[in-house]
Amino acid sequence: MWSEALHMFLPDIANMDQHTNLRSSVDGFVRAVSPLAESLVQILAEELNIKFSYFQHNCSANTCYLRLNRYPTCPFPSKIVGLLPHEDPSFFTIVHQDHIEGLQLMKDGNWISVKPNSQALIVNIGDLFRALSNGVYTSVKHRVIAAEKVERFSVAFFYGPSIDAVIESYATPPLYRKFTFGEYQEQTMKDLKEAGEKVGLSRFLL
Repeated sequence: MWSEALHMFLPDIANMDQHTNLRSSVDGFVRAVSPLAESLVQILAEELNIKFSYFQHNCSANTCYLRLNRYPTCPFPSKIVGLLPHEDPSFFTIVHQDHIEGLQLMKDGNWISVKPNSQALIVNIGDLFRALSNGVYTSVKHRVIAAEKVERFSVAFFYGPSIDAVIESYATPPLYRKFTFGEYQEQTMKDLKEAGEKVGLSRFLL
């Protein structure tokens, strides 16, 4: 993959003493999207008759994190991708991208480019909400393509749970077996090591 990334859990932002400008920008983004994330999860959960207390118990600043992405210019963009196709390991992800195209979503078997919009954020449903909703909400497969002449930046806010959080389909018959987020992460790392790619929720189908 032709990209660089910096991951940080939200409490770590306060410790960025040597990078005050970056800390200020990152903190401002988190302060803006955190209330949005809370509102989104309440709306999505209400549609499924899932109690909001489930998310209050399992999700916090200690479990949500940011990923700062940089996609450098690439001398051979037709032979490589900026970020491999995948679904996110979260309930959902809130993304802000710059003015450079590169993000693509899979729709009906085709890759569709997401046109940058400075006045909008992108919300991707992740695997955990797909399992929790028993397939009502679909996790979005996406990728980032490499560019030859311009670099691209984005920031993603991942709304996810603690590793011991139990993910269980709310409806019957369930499509997926009950699992913890820790089990999901362990399976993902195993698949990446053995198969070179993330397999995802199909590992947890009943």
